Amino acid sequence: MPPRTLGHRRPRARPVFIGAIGLITHRLSEGRALYVDALGLPLRRAKGARFLYSTKLGGGRYFGVWPLSEAARVCFGSQRWPARRPVPQLFIELEMPSPAAVRAAASELESRGYPLLHGARVDAWGQTVARLQTKEGLLIGISYVPWMHRRPKRRKSRPRRAGSGARGSGGRRGR
Repeated sequence: MPPRTLGHRRPRARPVFIGAIGLITHRLSEGRALYVDALGLPLRRAKGARFLYSTKLGGGRYFGVWPLSEAARVCFGSQRWPARRPVPQLFIELEMPSPAAVRAAASELESRGYPLLHGARVDAWGQTVARLQTKEGLLIGISYVPWMHRRPKRRKSRPRRAGSGARGSGGRRGR
């Protein structure tokens, strides 16, 4: 029987944020070359283990489920994923501070020998992104999404009325 779809009974488990995301690499040295040396992630080696990690990166701004046909359309302009490429199981997008930073990172990745699926471009929803795929099949987006960089609007504080609060009422609040 298929799982219940959205809109039905809510499950008891309700994650509140993405606690960790990681990937499996064939060789740690290749992972270090891409993620630390080329992408500049602040990863360090775990004590007593062959594992790179960081607690210094901010959390994800969204979690998505992306159909393979849509990923194929966005990356290759076709509804079908190319048979010559590993089918991705996961995507991760590394947010850059500006569209220019996306272009610079894409250029640097190519200069280091990492072929891009496509260079920096602006997608229909306003995201500037360049994508590559690792040997393991992970899709990596180097991106700039404008709404992720907007600061929340601050609420204007209302001036207090005379006589309100603790001082104006003899130290007692009204009931």
